[in-house]
Amino acid sequence: AVVSTQSGHYGRENKKLMYHCQNCEHVQQADNNCIYVNKITHEIDELQNIVGDVITDPTLPRTQDHPCPRCSQCLAVFFQAQSSVADQGMRLYYVCCNQQCNHKWTE
Repeated sequence: AVVSTQSGHYGRENKKLMYHCQNCEHVQQADNNCIYVNKITHEIDELQNIVGDVITDPTLPRTQDHPCPRCSQCLAVFFQAQSSVADQGMRLYYVCCNQQCNHKWTE
């Protein structure tokens, strides 16, 4: 089907979206003037939003029970925060204390 608009003598306000068959002369007015919908789903990578300077914050707890998956450093800073994913609730976030690594992860 070919889509076109049909406007009378009254300009843009009265435009109608029309379907034209390419095989016959059939023309039909569209039920809805929307011809394209772009649904955007945006997932935020929560780990990217964590600032690496948290390793210097003396008020945050540290753990040696969760080694860094990247460099195997044993010391990591951790904190709990609300996940932006509605069904996950609160999550623990870890940041490697090795300044050359500074890897961020969650478990």
